[in-house]
Amino acid sequence: MLRRDFLATMAGAAAAAAGAPLLPQAEPSAAKLPRWRGFNLLEKFIFNKGGNRAFQESDFEMMAQWGFDFVRLPMDYRCWAEDPDAPAFNEETLKHIDQAVEFGKQYRIHVNLNFHRAPGYCVNPPKEALNLWNDPKAQDQFARHWAFFAKRYKGIPSRRVSFDLVNEPSGTDNAKYAVVVEKAVKAIRAEDPQRLVIADGNEYGNKPVPEVAPLKVGQSTRGYQPFQLTHYKASWAHGSDKWPEPTWPLGNYTKEKHWKEQVEPWKQLEAQGVGIHVGEWGAFQFTPHKVVLAWMKDMLDNWKKAGWGWSLWNLRGAFGVLDSGRKDAAYEDLKGRKLDKAMLEVLKAG
Repeated sequence: MLRRDFLATMAGAAAAAAGAPLLPQAEPSAAKLPRWRGFNLLEKFIFNKGGNRAFQESDFEMMAQWGFDFVRLPMDYRCWAEDPDAPAFNEETLKHIDQAVEFGKQYRIHVNLNFHRAPGYCVNPPKEALNLWNDPKAQDQFARHWAFFAKRYKGIPSRRVSFDLVNEPSGTDNAKYAVVVEKAVKAIRAEDPQRLVIADGNEYGNKPVPEVAPLKVGQSTRGYQPFQLTHYKASWAHGSDKWPEPTWPLGNYTKEKHWKEQVEPWKQLEAQGVGIHVGEWGAFQFTPHKVVLAWMKDMLDNWKKAGWGWSLWNLRGAFGVLDSGRKDAAYEDLKGRKLDKAMLEVLKAG
């Protein structure tokens, strides 16, 4: 038996012994997404900041051993295309993504591919030359890139791979966003009618989009509220260095308020036959560790009650359970990495 097959078998056995769900045999439905739980992996997150590395098998191995079954791969299209109209894509990069899909198969982990930077849009600077919401050319580029991935992974069941179209749309209304989603979904289904497709909510993933419900796609929400807790002293959050040190609850923002504002609107969408998943959530490294853990427990309680899965931003890094750089956390050594065991235990329980 190959080493990776042996590890996958052992990881699956460990997950089963721990009572963690393995991948379902039936294909998932956009109307009711599985309660997948896991992490975002950032190897192809920002192309011009070192983001075009191969995904690490050890990440998949660890997640499986811990009992998780989902990874989201936020990717920058520039990793595989010099420009949106490139006639051919970078095969080395594509093989990295193929390898992640294979790791998912070996370790029974669902792989969710996401365009974090899509032709025509990214939530992070710099702005794209074209505007995905207004420019038909950008929409054609966007659909073409997704059609390519649909053709490449045709035949791989949706219980193993899904597509999350574009990360955290903003600066547009639901109607324009729905046009973009529809074009991409049509392009995908022309190549692979069976592929599971997910669309992020509007306004940075926070608002449901009932306008795309007829397209039979799932939707992805976010778990970054309250923002002054999750992004305390984050350099990209303007003025966050002047915010008071957060507590939990944060003022009048409580577990119950979170349910009312961030869960109930999505439950209303779910009632229309749209499956929901929390594609990103977490708190930055400067929020006090005890506050983060208390907040996490309440968020996980709410999502478990809702029946939703989630993926933490991130596995390794300032929001994650490995090498987060938190000065007030106790770490255990895990093969040379610093593991936040207390956070891991909270996640495993959620």
